[in-house]
Amino acid sequence: MRLGVIDVGSNTVHLLVVDAHPGASPVPYHSERSVLRLMRYLDSDGAITEEGQQLIVDAIKRAVELVAEIGVDDLIATATSAIREATNGEEVLARAEREAGLKLQVLTGEDEARITMLAVRRWCGWSAGEILLFDIGGGSFEIAQGSDEYPDVSLSLPLGAGRTTINFLREDPPPAKAVSKLRAHAREVFTEARDTLFADRPKPTRVVGTSKTIRSLGRLIGGPPDPKTGELAPLHYTGLREWEPTLREMPGSVREYLPGITPERGYQILAGAIVLRTAMKVFGAHTLTVSPWALREGIVLRYIDLLDGSGATPPTM
Repeated sequence: MRLGVIDVGSNTVHLLVVDAHPGASPVPYHSERSVLRLMRYLDSDGAITEEGQQLIVDAIKRAVELVAEIGVDDLIATATSAIREATNGEEVLARAEREAGLKLQVLTGEDEARITMLAVRRWCGWSAGEILLFDIGGGSFEIAQGSDEYPDVSLSLPLGAGRTTINFLREDPPPAKAVSKLRAHAREVFTEARDTLFADRPKPTRVVGTSKTIRSLGRLIGGPPDPKTGELAPLHYTGLREWEPTLREMPGSVREYLPGITPERGYQILAGAIVLRTAMKVFGAHTLTVSPWALREGIVLRYIDLLDGSGATPPTM
């Protein structure tokens, strides 16, 4: 069967179409993004502005039209932190359904962590043991840990690459004082999380990172993917530390020309690097395995798990 997933995130509306059936890995058929950068369209009250709402609706319309052209057996549409945390999120959801004809299912931070952990576990395999997962979005940073397909503990923190850029690194390139302020804030938040929710967890056998931000940093620091497997090299703490001064000195318009950095990530990749390095430092992670599978693949895998001889039931997140 052919399955479509439309994911409305903080940075993009991403359409993923895959061919899938039980017992087999989903095969990508089509992938397309529309850039949003919604963190730039929040007013002082935390509401998405009219311009931001129109961007969302237009991007969803384009994705729906493309789905109709391709033809899918089923379509799942989700929204994450940007709409979830906006003060007018319900209004935006209603408008998207009214004008674009698509009802979005809003995922909680815990949903995101759980579904992403499923994708990472399937990618890495059971031999990976106890996994500590870092997932950087535009608005939030998810952390999860466990030895099964779903995490034993997880949380979502407001430390996404887009959000921290807007809140801490508005100048481009930012002054050293702003970078230090972001690092100190991230260290405080991660330390509290480590010492409370993660204090009783065993030491992970593998630390895994996923999301476009982490994959971009992996490509930048570790080079292109392996031509045979398509996998990126592990991302090392020392590599992040060595690259950070270079990223700090560049404006976003220059960073987007670096290997692996796309135009929609150039302005926020520095904040992503700072936050990720801080998380690795606080949690004692020297090396990060970069997983190509993340939230959207997890949604597809949940759907496949529910397929049976009579069809499929859309997954309950």
